[in-house]
Formats: sequence, C-alpha cells, structure tokens
Amino acid sequence: MNEDQPGRDPVAAALHDAVHGLRERRPELSAAQVVVPWQRSVLIVLLALLAVGAVLARTPTLIAITVVCTGAYVWTLADRLVLFFRGLDGRSIITVSDADAEAVDDDALPAYTILVPAFHEPEVIGTVIENLAAFRYPAGKLQILLLLEADDDATIAAARAVDAPATLHIVEVPPAEPRTKPKACNFGLHFATGDLVTIYDAEDRPDPLQLRRAAVAFDRLPADTACVQARLAFHNGGQNLLTAWFTADYALWFGFILPGLVRGNAPIPLGGTSNHLRRDVLAEIGAWDPFNVTEDADLGVRIAGSGYRTAVLDSVTWEEANSDPVNWIRQRSRWYKGYLQTWLVHMRRPRRLWRTLGPIGFARFTTLLAGTPLIACLNMLFWLITLAWLLGQPSAVQDQFPPYVYFPALFCLVFGNAAVLYMNLVACRESRLTVLLLAALTTPLYWVLMSVAAIKGVYQLIGKPSYWEKTFHGLPGADSAKPADAPR
Repeated sequence: MNEDQPGRDPVAAALHDAVHGLRERRPELSAAQVVVPWQRSVLIVLLALLAVGAVLARTPTLIAITVVCTGAYVWTLADRLVLFFRGLDGRSIITVSDADAEAVDDDALPAYTILVPAFHEPEVIGTVIENLAAFRYPAGKLQILLLLEADDDATIAAARAVDAPATLHIVEVPPAEPRTKPKACNFGLHFATGDLVTIYDAEDRPDPLQLRRAAVAFDRLPADTACVQARLAFHNGGQNLLTAWFTADYALWFGFILPGLVRGNAPIPLGGTSNHLRRDVLAEIGAWDPFNVTEDADLGVRIAGSGYRTAVLDSVTWEEANSDPVNWIRQRSRWYKGYLQTWLVHMRRPRRLWRTLGPIGFARFTTLLAGTPLIACLNMLFWLITLAWLLGQPSAVQDQFPPYVYFPALFCLVFGNAAVLYMNLVACRESRLTVLLLAALTTPLYWVLMSVAAIKGVYQLIGKPSYWEKTFHGLPGADSAKPADAPR
C-alpha cells in the first residue's frame, strides 16, 4: 500500500484551504455563518409577528398559518407528482451498456481520482478497499485516495493491514474543526491527479464498470455537464421494516424524482456518494463547503447556479441501509439540517438566484430544500390535530379552525399521503422491488420517523449547525438480508 507523505507546508496550506477556502473566496456561499444579518432580521420580525398574533388574535393567526401551509403543501405535492411522472419513462437516465463501457480503449479514458473519506470505520475499511479493487479501469489512469483522520488510529491500522492495490494511497487528514466529510474531501482534492473525481463512502459496493460508464457518459453529454450522478440502492432492504422503508424511499428518489428534476432543468440535490465530477468545475465553483452537513445537496445547487448541468447515470452503487431507528434518525436529521443550511445560504441573494434558476427552478429549489424538512415537521402537528378530531374532540378543533379551513387542509393531508403512497408503490414495482410492497403500503409509519428526524434537525440547526452526527455502518445482520437485485 502506498502512503502520501507531503511536506509540512503543503499539508498546512491544503488544510487551511480545505477549511477556509470557500468562505475566504466566496463568503456568500459558505455555511460557516448560518444566517446573514438581513435574514436574521427577517426571522426576528416574523417570529415577533407570530407572537403578537398568538396573543392578540390567536384564531385568525392560526387560520392564516394553516392556509399558508396548505398552499405550500399543495404546490409541493403537485410538483412532486409532475417530477415523478416525468421520471417514470426513464428517458432522462443515461444508459451505457457493458459493451459500450468496455469498448473504450484504455488510452482514451480520462484520469480518475476516487476520494474515500472514512472516520471511525475500522470494521468496514477492509471491505471498501476490496470493493474498490474490483473496478475495471486501467491502473495507470486510476488514483484512489483513502482519506483518514490522522488521529483515527484504529481505522488507519485496519487500512494498513489490508493487501490493497497499488493505486490506493492513504492520506491522513490533520485534525481540525469542523470534523466533516466535505473538509476531508477538500483536503484530498489537493492531492488529486484525475480529470474526473468521484466520492465513495466506506460501506459502498459500486458497479465495477461505473467509472467507465461515467467516462462514456461525459463524452456523450453536452460540454456544460459538470456532474454525473449514479443511482444509489441498498443491499440489505430485506433486513427489517426500517431498511425496507429506506430502500423504497431511495428507489423513488434516485429512480424517478432525480430524473424528473433533470428534465425540469432544476437544481439537483446530489447524493453523498457516486457523484462523478469534472475537477476543473470543482475548482471553479469552490469544491465542497466544509461547514455544510449536506455538502452534496449544496454542491448540486452551486453547479446549477453556475450554469452547469447534472445527469443521472444508470449504474448502481449498493449501500447499507440503517437498520437501527436511532442510527437512522441521526443520519436523516443531519440531512434535514443540511437542506435548511443550503436553502439559507443560497437565499442570501434571492433575486440573483431567481434570475439564474428561473421561476420554476427557484420554486423547486425552495420546496425541495426548505419544504422537505419543514413539511416533515408540520406533519407531526397536523397529525396531532387530526388525531384530536378522531378521538372525539372535534369541538376543540372547530373552535380554532373553521370548517372552510380545516376540511381543505384535512383533504390535502389525506390526498397528499395517498399520492405519496401511490408513488412509492409504483417505484417499487418499476424497480423490480416487489418484495418491498408491504413496506410501501406501511410508509405512513416511516413518515413519523421522518417527522421526528426533521424536528431534531431544525433544533440542531439553531445550536450546532455544522455538527456532523456520526452514522455507524457495519451493523449486525446487514449482509444477511438482501433484496432480489442486490449483489451476492
């Protein structure tokens, strides 16, 4: 195994740039500061108005809030259905056959760098090295950088003990705050030699031809394509009901919603892994934001905001779905927090964003990144109100919400839930995951977990915006329950 041992000065410079580069060059795009002064002022005014309304005119205030939330819910649902049906025909997914991928001469392939950030992952680091060694890509064109925190002795020792390919190098990332994946990727990018760069997580099992497929896709696509996102799926969808819900969720998102967004020319919230990027574009737009806990979604918005495009590739990277509810909430709350971070950052200059994305793109950006976590939070409130009505307290509900407000809101809630249930069922069927149909039918229980995670994420955004809550991999039973299409 090879190990990079750059001199002290290059390491210090790389670390400084990894942490401070974006906020020094483009401070308006950095999440180091959650809200800028004008946003803070707006939030304070809105909260003050709500407080005054709650005291002086409680019922009209509740009615106004419900009407606004219902309108947002209707728009979000309608647009999600549009995206789903656009993605249903599969035309916007780039397909590169095995024969086409293998037909490209090795000399014609671009140089590729794979970044693999890992922290406290000694149990799975050997597996990921084995999976990366399976890539069918010329060794002379491939560089694999295993990005390990310098004080993570257990993972470093486990990595050194593996008989790794000569293309793999350990890069020790000096300890520095924030302890985030994007900071490690920024550091690793300073030692990258590839024209194309991609990221894999420690538990990933990528398609061995994925790099070749992505290289061919870039060659076929327009020159303004900056990113090719491969599809993500879970190999342990049959482990328990939670992993089944999570697998169905991913089937809908990566199989239909993302392709629908591609056809709609909207910003694409990238997945945290298997996004293949042009290194020159990464350098141009500032790489990853180390203070954003969903650096992938943020990067997708910056790609669109800089005039570049993202495509979806029909190549699967298999991951491990969280089988433990507490572990799942850790991960999902970080995603929700990061979505709100990204929305707040890019809404610092709303007029410019409107001009760049257009009205529909701007609305989709808002509903995806702000609407997704906020609606998940509001769902809990609306479910509790509905439950109060069903449990025999209709008079208490009617005192606060007149029928012309309550029943349209109730209809939207019921119809919306039914529509999402329908999309999950179709996604499972079209993805040949019929073993997950029971999970799709019981998805409303999954939404309760989503709501809990969203509330936690919003709470953390206030006190610990850049805190990266660790998600544990290699949990017991993850390899024992695979869906039908998972690799054996």
